[in-house]
Amino acid sequence: METISIQVDADVAQIFQSAQPEQQQKIQALVSLWLKRAMNVTQLQTTMDRMSDEAQANGLTPEILQSILNEGNKICSRFQRAG
Repeated sequence: METISIQVDADVAQIFQSAQPEQQQKIQALVSLWLKRAMNVTQLQTTMDRMSDEAQANGLTPEILQSILNEGNKICSRFQRAG
C-alpha cells in the first residue's frame, strides 16, 4: 500500500481522525475502491473519445452510425421473434 494526501473539509478530516482504526481501514478501502472505479470510468471515456475521433476522421457521421445501429436493432428484433 502507498500513502497519499487528499484535501477534505475540516469536518471530514475530524471525523476520520477520531474514528477507530478499524473504521479508518474500512474508509481507506472504500476510498481506494472508489478511486479505482473512477479511474476505470475515466480510462473508458478516454478510449471512447479516441474511437469517436478516429471514426469521424474515417468519415463516420452521426447519421451513418444511427443507420448502422438501427439495422442492428432490426436484426436483433427478428432473432427475438424467431426464438
